Amino acid sequence: QVQFVESGGGLVQPGGSLRLSCAASGNIFSGSIFSISAMSWYRQAPGKQRELVAYIDSGSNTNYADSVKGRFTISRDNAKKMVYLQMDGLKPEDTAVYYCYSANKWGQGTQVTVSS
Repeated sequence: QVQFVESGGGLVQPGGSLRLSCAASGNIFSGSIFSISAMSWYRQAPGKQRELVAYIDSGSNTNYADSVKGRFTISRDNAKKMVYLQMDGLKPEDTAVYYCYSANKWGQGTQVTVSS
């Protein structure tokens, strides 16, 4: 069974940075399968729909929501089966629960709160 575990969330002041990590595990999610899997980060703010934040494919091609372009960077380490989201220049509107997603599976999420 595939499992994703996110970490790295927390409270940060506006303009600050956080780095989220997503660890993939599971017998059927071997390193070779992970390396060919597209991975995504989504977020959901209170009272809002879950939205795509960043996407990375097997060739490490990336795509970002307009609201985070130039501030967030998604990356992956296939050997470790990890996906990262580097978030710089954080704004209060980035406050949300951030989720890792792939292969119709979601992680449990990690809370990011941007506030002074």
